[in-house]
Amino acid sequence: MYKTPSACCQVSLFWDLRSMLDAEHPMYKLANMIDWNMFEQSFAPLYCKNNGRAAKPFA
Repeated sequence: MYKTPSACCQVSLFWDLRSMLDAEHPMYKLANMIDWNMFEQSFAPLYCKNNGRAAKPFA
């Protein structure tokens, strides 16, 4: 479903997302406790290195 644009404008494309988030939020804290590298190493063998779109990092 198409969502109409809001009246609020984006201030800058170059802001760091981490500075915009609340570091005290429980989900923010949880995301920083997860070992994202473990997921990348586990899933790496499932992707082809020679064709297709390059994989994006988890975090």
